[in-house]
Amino acid sequence: MASEPDIAPPTTTHVSTVTDGNPRVFTWEEGARIEVRGPGQEIVIEANAAGLKTLAGHLLTLAQDGTPDGTHLHLDEHSGLEEGSLSLVLERCDED
Repeated sequence: MASEPDIAPPTTTHVSTVTDGNPRVFTWEEGARIEVRGPGQEIVIEANAAGLKTLAGHLLTLAQDGTPDGTHLHLDEHSGLEEGSLSLVLERCDED
């Protein structure tokens, strides 16, 4: 029986979006691991160093000048979070 070749995942993942004509690139660091869980009445975001850098980068991307109010990024176990994680939405809101 022939084995299938190992295919390594890309070292980084870039997700590009354009909001009001302004390009935004969300990048995942190599080896990023992020889990979101909600035991009781608190939310826990657990991540390795690469995962924390990834989240920080996502937040800095949303904080860029010219990013419109309401711009957001949905994260779940099908878009980079660990299996079983709660969904997480990062959203910019400049309104008081």
